[in-house]
Amino acid sequence: MQIEPFEIAIADEDIDDLRGRIRATRWAPATPAPAWRQGADPAWLRELATYWAEHFDWRAAERKLNQMPQFLAEVNGQTVHFVHRRGVGFERGSEHAPRPYPLVITHGWPGSFFEFRALIDQLCDPAAFGADPADAFDVVAPSLPGFAFSPAPTQPGTSAFQVADLWASLMRGLGYERFGAQGGDLGAGVSLALAAHHSQAVDGVHLNFLPSSYEPAIGAAAQPLTQAEENYLREKNEWGALEGGYAHLHATKPLTVAASLNDSPMGLAAWIGEKFRAWSDCGGDIENVFSKDELLTNISLYWFTQCIGPAMQMYWENRLQPMNFSGGQRLTPPVGFAVFPKEINHPPRSWLERTCNVVQWSEMPSGGHFAAMEKPALLAAEIRRFFRPLREKTFAARPSGR
Repeated sequence: MQIEPFEIAIADEDIDDLRGRIRATRWAPATPAPAWRQGADPAWLRELATYWAEHFDWRAAERKLNQMPQFLAEVNGQTVHFVHRRGVGFERGSEHAPRPYPLVITHGWPGSFFEFRALIDQLCDPAAFGADPADAFDVVAPSLPGFAFSPAPTQPGTSAFQVADLWASLMRGLGYERFGAQGGDLGAGVSLALAAHHSQAVDGVHLNFLPSSYEPAIGAAAQPLTQAEENYLREKNEWGALEGGYAHLHATKPLTVAASLNDSPMGLAAWIGEKFRAWSDCGGDIENVFSKDELLTNISLYWFTQCIGPAMQMYWENRLQPMNFSGGQRLTPPVGFAVFPKEINHPPRSWLERTCNVVQWSEMPSGGHFAAMEKPALLAAEIRRFFRPLREKTFAARPSGR
């Protein structure tokens, strides 16, 4: 597998073009609805536009992003961009340092590898945050195909299952024969697909979201639905009817939406920013959780790489190949799940247990859909706790190396 170091370097003319487009925005007429009731608040968007065009320093953001060790690899004919940070041992300089445990973490939409910056710090160097240094990880954080600096696939069919195949090959190419997986949003689907298709390599899977396309065994041949499961399915359908329009468009008419969002920076900011507010534990004020610089770093990644259309493609592919385990298939690797209170859905434990071997289930005190950004310390602690017995078992089975 060919691997090359990668550094972000956006051209000056692209930055100037972005600022010019923001300043030339043709604003949509406002409606009499209360702020945020019908989507992105126009007043907030105008404030964000002024900051983006006049104050946001992309070069500073770029320097911070480039502090993350990034690479490009050719994997199964697909170029994959990824962060690969090695974990810090037991004590700096100690010859008895424990081996960091390999973990692949996968983002979703409307996020990016940037989501994981603080979480990676926590996972790779736990001692720096007062945690046990024996819990250190080697973290691999790939960009999904079509996201950021991972080019879009040239052939159809790249659903969560095909991405899982890419990740398994990537981890093997990096020297990790066995590893753990973690993810939320689209990354949760990829992590479940890794457990389904690569159980010989995946020691365990930790999730902080359950894909909406996940379908376990139900019906006459399976256990009847519990009341909690019936409530969950009803709430999921109600949420989809009122809040799921974006996903329906992504999955059915992605090119139509992309034609607009790829041409308008403020349209892109509205499409992405509204979700960071609606799905986070921000109490209605998005900047209670995310600074303008954080929001605009992520949105700018989408803009400069022109990936909003390719990123939607995975919704199309996942619709054609959903997480369907209705035939009764069970996943053998153990699964941990962290339930954040402001997440967009809250499946009962029994719903996962129809397919998964759930060994850790945690009701988190705060946080939402973007847990790695909102609550990196809480999420890191859950990930450490879940993988602690798995790493001990795995390393005991192969004491001479990974």
